[in-house]
Amino acid sequence: MDLERILDYPLITSQSMTLTIYNLLIVLVIILATVFTLRFVKVIFKRLIAKRALDQGTSWSIFLIIKYFIWVIIIIVILDTLGLKVSILLASVAALLVGVGLGLQQLFNDLASGIIILIERSLKIGDVIQLDDGTVGHAISIGLRTSMIKSRDDIIMIIPNSKLVNNKIINWSHMEKNTRFNIDVGVAYGSDVKLVEKALLSCATKHKKISSKPAPFVRFLNFGDFSLDFQLFFWSAETFEVENLKSDLRFSINQEFINHGIQIPFPQRDVHIKR
Repeated sequence: MDLERILDYPLITSQSMTLTIYNLLIVLVIILATVFTLRFVKVIFKRLIAKRALDQGTSWSIFLIIKYFIWVIIIIVILDTLGLKVSILLASVAALLVGVGLGLQQLFNDLASGIIILIERSLKIGDVIQLDDGTVGHAISIGLRTSMIKSRDDIIMIIPNSKLVNNKIINWSHMEKNTRFNIDVGVAYGSDVKLVEKALLSCATKHKKISSKPAPFVRFLNFGDFSLDFQLFFWSAETFEVENLKSDLRFSINQEFINHGIQIPFPQRDVHIKR
């Protein structure tokens, strides 16, 4: 009897709810059980990733959806356990949201965008994306409101999900493993164009991170104002580090041009003076 009295002892009493020690213990058990259940589910997903039954991005998206769905149900169960009428709470929340709707508009926009990303899986962890300002980075975390992108400069950017849904972004990981890139090169007028083509292809084929299939090729782009303009096209799977790859190519091309006596011109103008 004494134990029953202790468990039924009211800690908080109001018109809408009564919190007893028994209710508090039940709530703690529910929360602990939920935490351990989610950890167990996470371990299962990690094992599936290790066995390559699921890719990391897909498994993380599914896990987040399950996690948020479970917590919503648990919160409703906890409120019901505490004796709080959910309908009254929802009515109060609705009235509050009407009053501060404008202030929370962006928040709900980000939350809705996060749900869209998780369901459509247009962006997954590990994807290489290019933002509308030209920044390229890895997606290292996708949350319900914000996502974390790690740039090539190892800077962690926290981006609202609405920007990833509404703005134009390029997801390089949605393309084929080999992606085509190019660099522009100009040589002086009078240069042997066949020798230029041979030198450019030689630099591309020697680089270990440039794919041999499809093979690199050279395009004679234009007769420029000061130079003969060429483009070297190549395919590579190193999307995230392609700028370093391009730098290696430019070093190699510069040395190859020096070896073959091919000149890279600089802008110049002829001035004729009338007397």
